[in-house]
Amino acid sequence: MIGATLSRWTMSFFSVALVALIVALVLMAAGTGYPSEGIADAGSLIVVHVTAIGWLSLLMCGALLQFLPVLVAHTLYSDALAWPALLALVVGLVALVLAFLQFGGILQTQVPYFAAAAVLLIAGFGLILWNLGATLLAAEDVPLPVWFVIAGLVAAVFTVGLGAVFATALGGGQAAWLVTLTAAGIPLHAIAGLGGWLTFTAMGVSYRLLAMFMLSPELKRQSTRIALVLGAAALAVAVVGGIVVVLANGNLMLALTAALVLAVGALVPYGMDVVFLYRKRRRPVIELNSRMAGVALANLAALAVLVVVLAVFGQLGNQAGAVVFFAAFGWLTGLGLSQLFKIVAFMTWLETYGPVMGRMPTPRVQDLVVEKRALKWFWTYHAGTWAATLALLFGLAIPFRICVVVMLAGTLGLVAQFLRTRRLLDIDAAKRLPEGTRQPQLFVSNAAKPA
Repeated sequence: MIGATLSRWTMSFFSVALVALIVALVLMAAGTGYPSEGIADAGSLIVVHVTAIGWLSLLMCGALLQFLPVLVAHTLYSDALAWPALLALVVGLVALVLAFLQFGGILQTQVPYFAAAAVLLIAGFGLILWNLGATLLAAEDVPLPVWFVIAGLVAAVFTVGLGAVFATALGGGQAAWLVTLTAAGIPLHAIAGLGGWLTFTAMGVSYRLLAMFMLSPELKRQSTRIALVLGAAALAVAVVGGIVVVLANGNLMLALTAALVLAVGALVPYGMDVVFLYRKRRRPVIELNSRMAGVALANLAALAVLVVVLAVFGQLGNQAGAVVFFAAFGWLTGLGLSQLFKIVAFMTWLETYGPVMGRMPTPRVQDLVVEKRALKWFWTYHAGTWAATLALLFGLAIPFRICVVVMLAGTLGLVAQFLRTRRLLDIDAAKRLPEGTRQPQLFVSNAAKPA
């Protein structure tokens, strides 16, 4: 990573994503969405999409703009495509929120917000996919973990496509296939998004980040290939097979059950790989970001067990809200926050001290953070998430909202740490900005290549 070109707009993606996370938590704490409202009500749809698009997708896009070039050892196709993509995604999300308010009868207007949201979100994700796809095509070698990312990008296409179908139907489309797919396709949309685009991509990126930050060996194991094949098969059966089954009026439950078996099968070798990375690390002390990533990975394992148990007892449909919540906030958000703690420090260090590295003494990356101070906020967040998930499982709306307030407190504490890191506030003032360095901006990076 030393000597890599910084993505100018990654910090912008991260900043907007964190704002969206805070907004989603505030909405839930205020009683917007499930369980205070129905799972298909406007409030619930707003919370879900602010979380999935505004927080998790923007976080993933920002991370891929920086780290996909590292994964394939090739420069990003175009740094200039990032900001219009971000703009389109943010404005598209705002249009989608307005569309849901219109759908729920809260906003009385004839403006075609669903159509506008579909166009803008397709444009935004299209620019991201074009940029990342062109980077992949130009690469000479595609390491095994990158194939997880490729599968995740394909899943993103299906996620956006299904979302556009739903937007067309809710916006007044009357074609029979639109109505049929909208009525039965919500689980497919969720699986493609949370399971494919976000989880499968996160798995691929985690292989590289865990190895890089813990100084572990690169993985070329059979278990990694098994995880890739089974996971990709699970997504194909659930999403592609599910669409075919729905349009053919077949039994969707059979396709989803088969996909669940394949998905659980994929998580077993993935877990083996993760344990291997932790055990074979050359870094003697595990840093906070990797420890907290371990908590998120444990949440993923717990999520898999929860889904299987609920499916066996026929309660998976009834507890879909709790499952989606734990997937989004226990697993994906837990992993995202843990890696942001390191990535923000790493990118800030590269931007500030990379140009003078080797010419004068500089702080270490780890000097930019104070782990002990951040640790309590991570545990606050996770404790709130676990308690909130239990509250959802038992249908306790008020306790759930209280738990979300705890999650919000942990999140705000971590955001404060990210800001301190970006402003170099934990570096002694006398050593903060030696000659030849400059204070990094909060929301954009100097894209110049470090020495």
